[in-house]
Amino acid sequence: MVRDRALSRRQFLQTTAAASLLSGAPAFLRGQNLNSKLNIAIVGCGGRGGSNLSSVQSENIVGLCDVNSSHVDREGEKFQQARRTTDFRRLFDKDKEFDAVVVSCCEHTHAFATLPALQLGKHVYCEKPLTHSIWEARIIREAAAKAKVATQMGTQIHAGDNYRRVVELIQAGAIGPVRECHVWVSRAWGRQSPEDAKKFGDIVNLQERPAETSPIPANLDWDLWLGPAPERPFHEVYFPGPKWYRWWDFGSGTMSDLGSHWNDLPFWALKLQTPRVITAEGPPPHAELAPASMQATYEYDARGDMPAVKMIWYQGVNKPQIWQDKGIPQWDSGCLFIGDKGMLLSDYGKHVLLPEDDFKDFARPEPFIPKSIGHHAEWLHACKTGAPTTCNFEYAGLLTEANHLGNVAYRTGKKIEWDATNLKAKGVPEADPIIRREYRAGWKLV
Repeated sequence: MVRDRALSRRQFLQTTAAASLLSGAPAFLRGQNLNSKLNIAIVGCGGRGGSNLSSVQSENIVGLCDVNSSHVDREGEKFQQARRTTDFRRLFDKDKEFDAVVVSCCEHTHAFATLPALQLGKHVYCEKPLTHSIWEARIIREAAAKAKVATQMGTQIHAGDNYRRVVELIQAGAIGPVRECHVWVSRAWGRQSPEDAKKFGDIVNLQERPAETSPIPANLDWDLWLGPAPERPFHEVYFPGPKWYRWWDFGSGTMSDLGSHWNDLPFWALKLQTPRVITAEGPPPHAELAPASMQATYEYDARGDMPAVKMIWYQGVNKPQIWQDKGIPQWDSGCLFIGDKGMLLSDYGKHVLLPEDDFKDFARPEPFIPKSIGHHAEWLHACKTGAPTTCNFEYAGLLTEANHLGNVAYRTGKKIEWDATNLKAKGVPEADPIIRREYRAGWKLV
């Protein structure tokens, strides 16, 4: 009986919250039956795309697209009413068939599937990172603001309770004003330095572009997979995923991939938006491959009552000095906030206030960030009601721009003083083709 009462109360709270949100929603949404199903088109239905598809399969799946036709055929057996294609551009030829799009293709084609959907007024869920470049992120942010549809980037951990409790502690002042934050991940995928190879071994065996070619898999449209990226012969080091993400032409390495998850926490907790200065260090940058190990330092100005803060990202063998000195627990990956009154260390699922003895009698603030109904469920609910999402393209676009800036600083080897308005690294013209690259003939974003 107690459990039944708890469920009833939760249902009541969700119902009243939805009613409150709907009161300010457009009339066509307020009149919509919230039990009706959305018609959803899927762009990318293998790997991560298959997982996203399973999370929205309660709706009507009306379109399936993947450059690997075997993925389309497999999912087509489950959703036999769905139109099938290997070219996402053909989906948009029949835009009256769907209300929303889930984009889970490779990073270098995210913007090309997302932008036309927004321009057609469709709700969009897009995997992380939102785009392949800073310029693309800005274009998507602006298009989403104009479209006024429900958007969500695939930062699934954002929906977890742990991140919410950390954000509450930081914003309630549990450790005082935060002036320094360290984020590290131990993934060592990419071009390995001798130090990387010594510690991690030959994990990926990627040092240079292969001179030889491999047979193109029978079900793969390699030309469509390349999309806007420069043409090159097929080789198995690029496909299937996630091999491609190590190559600058297709991805942005660990920084923008895992950075979408790990930098999300300080971005949220510290109310970050646009960094003022970015520097980076690591092995000499390679023209084609992202590094296994590197680090980047971001300097943010004061925000409201929050002081200026320095955030440092580390990947691979790089770790914060306090971690190397064993001044904190030796977590493999983590986010450390350093405040005037203490520290807070977090990973995806747990967090601790440090030094622990200083916080043994600490009274936590009452939770003020509501429990998520689920990352994908949140987006589906927003599509139907006009309710907000937590990783909408305004927030996700800013996070993506910042993450990419770490790579710009690393690849140019220069200190970046960022002109966010004009998307310019002041006095660093070599950054321009990284910020906005040229596309292969036949591909155009705007």
